[in-house]
Amino acid sequence: MDQEPLKGWNHVPAVPLNVSPFFRWPLRPLEMLTWVWNSWFLITEKLIIVGIAIISFYLFQPPLEETKTLAAGWIAQMYIRNLILMIAVAGGLHLYFYTFTKQGKELRYDPRPLMKNGRQFTLGGQIKDNMFWTLASGVTIWTAYEVLMFWALANGYAPMLTWAAHPVWFVAMFLLIPIWESFYFYWIHRFLHIPFFYKHVHSLHHRNINVGPWSGMSMHPVEHVIFLGSVLIHWVVAAHPVHILFHLQYYTLTAATTHTGFEGLVVKDENRLALGTFHHQMHHRYFECNYGSLEIPWDKFFGSFHDGTTKADALMKERRKRIMGN
Repeated sequence: MDQEPLKGWNHVPAVPLNVSPFFRWPLRPLEMLTWVWNSWFLITEKLIIVGIAIISFYLFQPPLEETKTLAAGWIAQMYIRNLILMIAVAGGLHLYFYTFTKQGKELRYDPRPLMKNGRQFTLGGQIKDNMFWTLASGVTIWTAYEVLMFWALANGYAPMLTWAAHPVWFVAMFLLIPIWESFYFYWIHRFLHIPFFYKHVHSLHHRNINVGPWSGMSMHPVEHVIFLGSVLIHWVVAAHPVHILFHLQYYTLTAATTHTGFEGLVVKDENRLALGTFHHQMHHRYFECNYGSLEIPWDKFFGSFHDGTTKADALMKERRKRIMGN
């Protein structure tokens, strides 16, 4: 297979990009275990967010007895917590990689700077525009979903999962939520690329061709409602409050980390923390490819997979010509 790196990028990881071994035949148990290990341990986004969810639950979450009745006090408490989390993660990454350029261009995909100006941005610049949609719309709708879920759990409308009753399922839920995210994200993403919805909703997110940490949650409010609606699965699938926190924090905070524009955080000449994937970075530049993620390779199943090679690039351009011709 052609493994020549694509032109026009500052950094291209090892290609062709590999999808989850759980969807390749014959099954290779060692590769499957390695994939799970690399996804979760030792220092990974998922494990860090599990930690954030646990801290949020024990230190900054109103008890269910309180959330049983809607009240401005506990709702404001959760909103402020989420605002601080988003500013800390997206803002911290932006300061580290773009303001102070601590890593220079090492492992940075796109060589171009983020846009200080640009007519496509409502507020005149990429960072201000992204911050506005992330904080004004994203954090508000994220909090609204939390309020709904904790109110539903407190009143018995959504099923509760406890450690005492189901310890194995309790742990498994942390592993299953990212898989559900991968399943859900592909289908809503394809839906949002239908021309009508792309023009009126999703195009706001795609103003970011060259992405930064604030780009991940920079979306139209309608897209925030659809995107974060993934958590509604817990009206059917039982969850503990800490799972609700993890579910929504995983969706929102990894949106910032995966749009960092860098493959990872380099410490002592080694990539110590995987961040943005080249798979999704290509979607922002090429649009008609890589709608999902690598965990459930829907793109490979439906012919929209770009594996980062020049061969895949040529096939994508040919497919685009056929579509435009029709």
